[in-house]
Amino acid sequence: MISDEPLRQPRWTTAIFDLDGTLVNTVELIVESFRHAEREVRAGDVDPDIARSWMGRSLVDIYGDAPDAGTMIEAYLRFNHANLEVLQTSYEGVVDLLQDLSRAGVKVGVATSKGRESARRSVASAGLDDLVELTTTADETVLHKPHPDPILHAQRMLDAGDEQCVYIGDAIWDIRAGRAAGIDQIGVTWGAGDTADLEAETPSAGVAHSVDELRDLLLA
Repeated sequence: MISDEPLRQPRWTTAIFDLDGTLVNTVELIVESFRHAEREVRAGDVDPDIARSWMGRSLVDIYGDAPDAGTMIEAYLRFNHANLEVLQTSYEGVVDLLQDLSRAGVKVGVATSKGRESARRSVASAGLDDLVELTTTADETVLHKPHPDPILHAQRMLDAGDEQCVYIGDAIWDIRAGRAAGIDQIGVTWGAGDTADLEAETPSAGVAHSVDELRDLLLA
């Protein structure tokens, strides 16, 4: 439901969000997808903390030029797609926040390192279809976060100038991508990223430890 508080004025006219660990809770899903691929292909395992540190980057960048990179990505995606709606959960207050941003006239986009089909399913499963525009996925750009291309593509899609735009994410890759794109950044600490590492990146517009704090940063 839409907040009953008086209409606030937005600090930016466009807000671009990371998806995983920021708008939707896919931390367990992604960690278990990495572990499944490691077990199936390499007969090993990966520490969950290490898997969480990979979140925010594309699978192509994570697996790089390893000889079994393609097989690892296929195993990851099979598990991820089969379990997305089962393991993904919602963050309390996100829907209300997005409704408040819409009410304040803020354009809301998503720039994620997920593939488009996975991202579309995540957005739909969380009930965010009518609240965000899925502007950039791993399928739209050759280079991925922390490179600025995903953010720049989202800006073009939303017709947003640098001074009007902020990028919000839970990982250091998000902050670095926003900074490289020349726009403001906000870090959020409820996702997969390490809070100390995130704060050490000194996002230009601050760090939010709750959805209410994020609302206060976005809406004056």
